[in-house]
Formats: sequence, structure tokens, C-alpha cells
Amino acid sequence: MAEVRLPFFRRAHDRRGWLRGAPPPRWVRVLPIVLVVGVCVATLVSPSPLDIGFLLGAIPPLAVLSYGPLATAALGAAVIAVLQAPAFRLNEPGNTDVLTICFVALLSVFVSYVSRRRDAQLDLERTVAEAAQRALVPPVPERVGPVRCAGLYRAAQRGTLVGGDFFDVREGPYGVRAVMGDVQGHGLSAVATVAALLGAFREAVLDLPDLASMAACLDRRLVVDSASARYPELFATAVLLEFSRDGRAVRVLSCGHPPPVLVHGGQAAEIGVSSWTPLGLGLSDGAPPQALTVRWEPGDTLFLASDGVTEGRDAAGVFYPLTDRLAGLADAVDGDPGKLADRVWSDLFRYCRAILDDVTMLVVTPVSPVSPVSPVSPVLLNPSTPTAP
Repeated sequence: MAEVRLPFFRRAHDRRGWLRGAPPPRWVRVLPIVLVVGVCVATLVSPSPLDIGFLLGAIPPLAVLSYGPLATAALGAAVIAVLQAPAFRLNEPGNTDVLTICFVALLSVFVSYVSRRRDAQLDLERTVAEAAQRALVPPVPERVGPVRCAGLYRAAQRGTLVGGDFFDVREGPYGVRAVMGDVQGHGLSAVATVAALLGAFREAVLDLPDLASMAACLDRRLVVDSASARYPELFATAVLLEFSRDGRAVRVLSCGHPPPVLVHGGQAAEIGVSSWTPLGLGLSDGAPPQALTVRWEPGDTLFLASDGVTEGRDAAGVFYPLTDRLAGLADAVDGDPGKLADRVWSDLFRYCRAILDDVTMLVVTPVSPVSPVSPVSPVLLNPSTPTAP
């Protein structure tokens, strides 16, 4: 995927509003000028003087919303000139109104100067924050080894690119592995836990030979962190994937996370993998979790989602039917994982009244040629009898 479909994913409903840091709309920029022109035209066409000079006092404050100090000063000077011009007959109330508007114009120039300095500082801080968050959850490559992949992330907390969900796809000496998880809480308070888990995952991809060992490593990371007073009672759900080198199979291990959905032969069904306890509850001290191997065929798609997707509700309180809708959405994108993530996000947004949790999706498809396999549907594999790829 060339770009991360996180909060960088731009749609009309996803853009920052005017009151949340976006540039003001065009009508706000032209409003001061329209007001000046309107007052001038009204006084010229009226056969008798109009007592509407007070309207000019609103122009400098309006200019602060859209313009810098120089433009605000120019509009203030224009207002004073119009007020004093005999042709418009607006100076009849006397010098008090002129002095008041002069004071308001000077105050507006000062406010505009301070506002622009603060905006510049906030833009710099926002740029630094976005760079840091993108470094934490970088874009998923379009292809990693034998799989194509795409990710979408929509943080619940406005203005952030990272929350309580995470995903990554990495290639190591033991093959390509992927992770999707959801830590306790969301927003900026969960970023430290996300950073710890992603760091542990990336190290485990290089050092550990199997998914059970990786799950134990992630679990131990949270157990150690939760022992400190700063991060009490940490836990996270996660699903780990390991792809065979030839692209024929994928091994799935779930630690309390919603199971992946496999789109196969025009149908979508959850993979019947047994779910282990969430990470951070001492998984490494008990029996190791068991992974399930699922066969892949050309055209199959594996779809992983956070509970922000599966627990989205419509106006009647009905959960979003991901499995029922996924096959139809996948048919329309011709195997493109990025387009499928986009379509599911758009469909989810239309379905729900409001999205209050982090929304995360990871879509993977095989890219290497594979030989024909058994016609038995891979979603019917018995999860109690795991096999090796």
C-alpha cells in the first residue's frame, strides 16, 4: 500500500473541520470584503443617509479569522476611509464612532499577529507529532514476501494518528509474519503500550521460530510493564499470522482477538481458530497457545479487523454485519486489498450513527502462484487439530 489508510485516509467526513485547525472556508475569507462593498452600495443607492456605519466595526474582527496582521490592517484602514468619505455619508454620527473603530482595528491587528504566531507553533507541533506517530505505525508495504497487504487505521480520538489498535507485517528469517492487536483503552494514553508491543513483535520476528513463542514474548512484555505503577493492569488482544514461504498456507494464532475472516470462493466466514487468553495475563506461564493452519488459494483474502469494526452499531443498536457484507464488498475490488479496506470503511461509516472506537483493518492476499489444493473449504478445518504448513 503506497500510503497508510489511517487518519491519512481522506474523505469528506474525515477531514478536519474549520474549528479543528483546517483553513477557514471561502465564504469566511470574502465576508469582510462583501460587507464593505455592501455598506458602500447601500449608502450610494439610498436617497437619504443610512445609519449603518456600525456594521463597519465588525470587519476588522472578521478579518482576523482569515487574514494575517498586514491584511487585517489594510481592511481596517479601508473601513476608516469609507467611514470618513463624504460620498457615503457615514461620518455624521461624529468622531466617537471613528475612534472606536480605530481602536477595534488596532486591537484586531494585534490579535491577528498573536493568532498567526500561535497557529505556526501549533502547525509545527502537529507536524512533529504526526511524524512520531507515523514512525510508530509506519505504512504497510504493498507486498511483503508472498503476500499483498493493506492496512487502514482510524483513531477514535480526533487529531491523532495512533490510538489503542496496532498492526504490522514483517519478513524475517522464519518467514513473513503479521500482527493485529487492541490494547486496553484508546487514544494517546494507549500509545506507550502500542509502542512496547510493536517493538517486541519486530524483535520476535527476527529471533523466535514460531508463533507460540512470539505470543509468549508479547505477553511477557505487558506483564513486565504492568508491574510498574505507571501502567497497572495492562492487557491486549492480538492475532498473529505466519505465512508459508510458497504462499500455500497461513498459520493463525489468536489471543483473545476477533478471529480473521477468510473470503474464499465468493463466500466469507470466520476462521475457527481457538482463542487463547489476552496478552498481559500471564500467558507465558501456562500452556502454549495452539495455532491453526489454513490453506490459501488464488483469489482468497484474509481480513482482520478490530472490535471497532465488528462492534459498530446502527441506529437500532444492531452490530455491523462484517461477515455478511464482506464477500460482496470483496467481489467489487478484484482482489485489491487496499480498495477492500476502503470499501469496508465507507460501508461501516454509512452503517453506524457514530464511530466511537478505534477502527483498524488489515487485509492480506497471496501473490505467488500456488498449485491446486483440496476442494475442501479452508474455513471448515477443525481448529482442534492444528497442522503445520
